[in-house]
Amino acid sequence: MTTETHTPAHLIQGERVAMPVRIRDAAVASAMFPVPAAPAQALIAYSGLEVAEPLPGRAVCSLAFIRYADGDLGPYHEFAVAFLVRPPGSRPRPGPLALKGAGAFIHWLPVNQEFTLEAGRTIWGFPKEIADIPMDLTGRIRRCAVRFGGRTAIEIAVRPGLPVPAGAGAMPDVTAYSCLDGTTRRTPWTLTASGVRMRPGGARVRLGDHPVADELREIGLGRARALSTATVDHLTMSFADAAPVAGRAEEDRS
Repeated sequence: MTTETHTPAHLIQGERVAMPVRIRDAAVASAMFPVPAAPAQALIAYSGLEVAEPLPGRAVCSLAFIRYADGDLGPYHEFAVAFLVRPPGSRPRPGPLALKGAGAFIHWLPVNQEFTLEAGRTIWGFPKEIADIPMDLTGRIRRCAVRFGGRTAIEIAVRPGLPVPAGAGAMPDVTAYSCLDGTTRRTPWTLTASGVRMRPGGARVRLGDHPVADELREIGLGRARALSTATVDHLTMSFADAAPVAGRAEEDRS
């Protein structure tokens, strides 16, 4: 007698999406910014999570734009605003220890295709919305903009840095957090990268007249100098199913 095993899957627009979702080829440019912790915490308070503070009174906001060329959700463009957060229920730690075990809380995630919009919201609770996201990830300067009906929310330009030595492309697994419709979720996220370049600074941000731009101004984006920037020519990723974060505080087992 044989026992059949069934891969977990979700039905999105009539198509079966098997788990984990795999991205076989993507390119990305990103920048990390120090921002005041108090307004950043106020911005993500709806999630119940706490920002990590590697420096007293400072949180870390990450901006990233990604071109998905080959993956289970099809080709699309995406822009992300994320914050480094402490594991739920953990105690604050001083200095660089604040980043130990930190996850990425995805606060805003516009995309330019409907299929990934529905998949992202249904499977992981990612705050995806449709936008016009022109980008260039091949030029001397990597550029991206996010626009809604002709109104600009943000424009960003990233200057690639020095190549990271071969063999350094393996990246640590990351926990991505999201909050949609009042439910905060965690998603295991595995990444492997090649063609990586990094540098201190190297990013320029211009905020537009869309309401999201005003929200980002309130946390100091547009004025803050980037801590670091990174570009990746080839990125593979794997996203497992999301799980709700328990309402009660979790023990800090670290």
